[in-house]
Amino acid sequence: MAELFDNIKKTWNKRVVMTYKKHRFLFEELVKRDFKRKYKGTMLGMFWSILNPLLHLLVMRLVFTQFFGRNTPHYTTYLFTGLLLFDFYREATTQGMSAIMSNANIVSKVNVPHYLFLLSKNVSCLINFALTFCVFLLFCVLDGVRITWSFFALLYPTCCLIVFNIGVGMILSSLYVFFRDMSYLYGIFTLLLRYMSAIFYHVESMSWKVQRLFFLNPVYSYIRYYRIICLDGGFPSFRLHALCAGYALAALLVGVWFYKRNRTRFLYYL
Repeated sequence: MAELFDNIKKTWNKRVVMTYKKHRFLFEELVKRDFKRKYKGTMLGMFWSILNPLLHLLVMRLVFTQFFGRNTPHYTTYLFTGLLLFDFYREATTQGMSAIMSNANIVSKVNVPHYLFLLSKNVSCLINFALTFCVFLLFCVLDGVRITWSFFALLYPTCCLIVFNIGVGMILSSLYVFFRDMSYLYGIFTLLLRYMSAIFYHVESMSWKVQRLFFLNPVYSYIRYYRIICLDGGFPSFRLHALCAGYALAALLVGVWFYKRNRTRFLYYL
């Protein structure tokens, strides 16, 4: 079984490397285009990738501090961790959903793997996330949060979330080709998910059964991992590690399966 898994892994890695080398120029140009297009025509340009989450943080802090964060130490960092990860998930999956349709003129004329468009969207969102993460570290220092070597462990949930976003993006981009109503339905879903991710409130005061239900939300699992490292000064349990990886792997497997099953039908709906 282990030998079979190793063979599949080697074959997959070889295929990915060959695809990247073959379409490297196109992929890099797509990333550049997606990143530039987002801020085209704006005065501040890419600085909006930093300013936007900061303004969002300021509004939420002003609104919710009196209700939820009055007695919460480091409430700014608590808010920022939730916003940082949820906005990354929302942006990557929302843009990934339209990845194929927004490039219909290329897809219908050039024979390239459709998932390249999705990956370029995710890389563009990852750049925005990296810029915001630098600001997040600065806010941790200003908020009195001690930055230790354990912060390197944040790479784990970040990588898991990237994989999770790609998997969800594959599902959404495939569905959006056939059902254009997905953009409206997904907007409502992400609004619901925002309030179910404990971004501005605590779940510790709730019963243990209710707290466990929150872990059915993958985004909350990644947010919780960040908060344990940044605010609790501890290290997440093996169960939380397995949960983060499990959500990422499950989303990717379902996304790849769904994409491969429907990719031959895309051209009929573009």
